[in-house]
Amino acid sequence: MNRTARTSHEGPTRQKRLVIYLNDHLAGATAGVELARRMAQEHRGSAYGETLESLRKEISQDRQALVRLLADLDVPVRRYKTYGAWLGEKAGRMKPNGRLLRRSGLALLVELETLRLGAQGKASLWRGLLAASAQDSRLDADRLEELLRRAGQQIRTLDALHARVATALLFPVTGQEPASTATAGTGSSV
Repeated sequence: MNRTARTSHEGPTRQKRLVIYLNDHLAGATAGVELARRMAQEHRGSAYGETLESLRKEISQDRQALVRLLADLDVPVRRYKTYGAWLGEKAGRMKPNGRLLRRSGLALLVELETLRLGAQGKASLWRGLLAASAQDSRLDADRLEELLRRAGQQIRTLDALHARVATALLFPVTGQEPASTATAGTGSSV
């Protein structure tokens, strides 16, 4: 294949990859927003409530930034992916934990790990787009750097919160109930 034919073929292929990649990240962001929302709601008033609420707001803002980015890049939103992710997060709450009506004490720990994985993926997205910003003027390098910094801060916050929860759940002070189980209600289970 000559260079001209290859170049004209790569344009649609590149756009198709971009559509798939960004929509996959949007689906993950949708599930992350739902998980963070539920966690913040369930732990409101607990020792972890304010931190979870702050994370919820940032994760929601990051999803909105991604939606704006898709529009800037003329990437159509694949609604079936976002609906599927939303539904998947809801279905994930129904896994058995050996309890009928309430959550296992480990739910918060596993959910924090899930949010951290999402933050790592988000950081990789911003890092990759930042690298590509030299090639595409539609990508705002300053905004991507800001989003990348925020993802790094979210990872550090989640690591610190995870350490607190792990200590409280796995190595509690004798005779004292861990704070996370005192506020756990019905909902997802681990």
